[in-house]
Amino acid sequence: MSQEIQIAGRRISSTEIIPLLAGYQMLPQLCRRLILDDAIKEIELTAQEKENAIKQFYQKNHLNSPEQYTAFLQLYGMTPEQLEASATSELKIDKFKQLTFGSQVDSYFLSNKLRFDKVIYSLIRTQSMEIAQELFFRINGGEESFADCAKEYSLGPEAQTGGLIGPVELGTPNPMLAKILATAQPGKLMPPTKLGEWVVILRLEKLIPSQLDESMRHKILNSLFENWLQEEIKKTSLSLREEE
Repeated sequence: MSQEIQIAGRRISSTEIIPLLAGYQMLPQLCRRLILDDAIKEIELTAQEKENAIKQFYQKNHLNSPEQYTAFLQLYGMTPEQLEASATSELKIDKFKQLTFGSQVDSYFLSNKLRFDKVIYSLIRTQSMEIAQELFFRINGGEESFADCAKEYSLGPEAQTGGLIGPVELGTPNPMLAKILATAQPGKLMPPTKLGEWVVILRLEKLIPSQLDESMRHKILNSLFENWLQEEIKKTSLSLREEE
């Protein structure tokens, strides 16, 4: 039996929901939630963990009275059981991340350490090799500072900072730029190099080696989790297309 809801004077049947979700590009969000619900269904919480999670959910959503609690349920069309599941889901997801991907963090860090290293560097970009050569000789000869040349001649946003960029992870810049910076000697001015439409002058100011601290562990864990989740969503999207 088809059910209906009324929104803005429009009656919407249950059979219209999926086409509407697709039309509003909300199917991936639904897929994400369903995949996560399935992934965490076996995750157990202690009574104390559940109590704390629900308490934090109430505080976050300002559910400070029975009236506010009831209004929240009505607004989202939820049952008390669904609200409890929503309140505890984030903690269960965190536990799922650790149980599923925690053992992969160390090896992932070692394999990608270079990408996580941070650099501070100076950059001038122009579209003329002739101008770049002239600026290189001026800076290298001590006639003008890198910062002054960058402010006057660089055609990117780095002109506002005298060419100085960073600290940024080595995985952030253009791959060719990152490759140059990865092998550069701090303080040494690099000669003009053609990178796509630009001619760039680079100087590595400082290399900051990455460390596998708690912040980095958290970042890698989330990255592994999101990569897995995106792959699962893609599989779901493919199966939907195959059934059409």
